[in-house]
Amino acid sequence: MDEFVEDFPNTPLFLRGDSGFASPDLYEVLEDKNCKYAIRLKENVKLRESAEDEDQALYRATKFNQVDYAVEYGEFLYQAGSWSHLRRVVVKIEKPYGQMLYLYTFIVTTLEMEPYQVIQFYCGRGKMENFIKEGKSGFDFAAVSSSSKLVKANRLLIHVLASDLFNWFRRLALAASMRKQRIDTIRLKQLKIAARVVKSARYKYFKLCSSCPCKKEFYETLENSRNLQPQLE
Repeated sequence: MDEFVEDFPNTPLFLRGDSGFASPDLYEVLEDKNCKYAIRLKENVKLRESAEDEDQALYRATKFNQVDYAVEYGEFLYQAGSWSHLRRVVVKIEKPYGQMLYLYTFIVTTLEMEPYQVIQFYCGRGKMENFIKEGKSGFDFAAVSSSSKLVKANRLLIHVLASDLFNWFRRLALAASMRKQRIDTIRLKQLKIAARVVKSARYKYFKLCSSCPCKKEFYETLENSRNLQPQLE
């Protein structure tokens, strides 16, 4: 972190992590380095007691409707036994659809945002984890075919380039109904399919099997690719 701060002194630092990062030593380091953080806390009795106002507000809001989804946000100052001082904790209490039990999320943070915004920022970590999983399973980021760090670093760069190219393809050319699907699924539905190429004097035709389940998406992707207007510099 020190090297990063020295190289990029004007770049704001942020950290979000699950309850495995809930360490007072880490809080102290982050606060000393002026790194904003949002770290989840494990639910306990004291935290539940501190969120009593939000708990009661949610109870009143759902008293006559125990079916629909409902949520309450709040915040309070809290100091665990191992902490050196009070810290801000935001809470999200939600009642899932069709359930009577409440779910609690507690986040200790130095972010100067509304409680719901802090929760949104924290939940973004799940999206990033999905990107990492796709990189490892779909683009083989974890491949280590050599003992040389230089070789492994260059191989990773090539895999990252493939991932970037795919994301551009996903955004600009892929059928709209498939843009949220992962690379493994897209490979199976759009790339690993049999097709016959028929050439004429002026055109080339792709002929798919009449029972191809993703024929519509294939031709939509092909048409989107044909309509791209690349700008070369």
